[in-house]
Amino acid sequence: MKIHHFRRRGKPVSPSYGKPTPAMGGLFFIPIGILVARRHAGSNSSGVNGTAIITLIFAVVGLLDDISNLVVDRNRKIPQWIRFLVQTAAGIYFFIWLGSANISTPYNMKFIVPLPPPFGLAFMGKLYLVMATVCSLSMGTGVTLVDGLDGLAGGVAALALVGLSVAALPICSELSVFGASMSGACTGFLLHNRYRASIVMGRVGSFALGGALATIAACSGMFIPMLIACSVFFLELLVVILQVPLSMTLKHIHGTNRSFQRILPSHYYLRLWGIKEPYIVAGAYIMTCFLTVLAGYLGLVSA
Repeated sequence: MKIHHFRRRGKPVSPSYGKPTPAMGGLFFIPIGILVARRHAGSNSSGVNGTAIITLIFAVVGLLDDISNLVVDRNRKIPQWIRFLVQTAAGIYFFIWLGSANISTPYNMKFIVPLPPPFGLAFMGKLYLVMATVCSLSMGTGVTLVDGLDGLAGGVAALALVGLSVAALPICSELSVFGASMSGACTGFLLHNRYRASIVMGRVGSFALGGALATIAACSGMFIPMLIACSVFFLELLVVILQVPLSMTLKHIHGTNRSFQRILPSHYYLRLWGIKEPYIVAGAYIMTCFLTVLAGYLGLVSA
């Protein structure tokens, strides 16, 4: 079966841009990362099992979305509201599971967010549900938005997983094992599939990585380190969100949104300005390296 992913058209890029590239590369490394984590942490690890389940749920949603993109008829594609509903349900399910799960932590209470000194620990209660759900939705979408350049999403996600694994180490070492395993699997895929990519991870990979990052943060309470380590993803998401009211305003004024045809992530505008793809990716890597170190340090001093 020939599966191809068509990138956005109408942008001034290299000659291969716009040509079909095999998709669904996430199928090659997501299962490997989960299996390695279960092998090293043990099949009875509550933290790894719960995180793996949510990761797989997001992977299935992404896989169905990738398959639906092969269908020419738009009426047969998965509507965005269904994806949103499934991801929200997954976040709620995870919160319910987290309330009854026996995850080994140094605290006697759940739904706690460690804050940097001198603030200590913050009990969030039911607000934790909102935080976990919002993180799962935003991370899945953020990684998907970044997956537009060869190696950008995979490299940034691998680095962010390392930082989050270090941050979660004092809370639950099993979560660190899961994060490191997923980072290793993602790095292997990245090295094998370096620029120019022969296959893209697709939404099956980007959704799964976003779900993995969100669940590690939710299990350990390390939301602040996650926000720091995943700044590239949140920045791309913020740029897209800010373009929505502008697009609606232009459509209302002109009766059409031709003046602002597409809502695009920031790395597309960098390419429009003539910056080459490898330089954009390298810059994102360098920035994420510094943010990863900061996130890991902040997690260690907060726990």
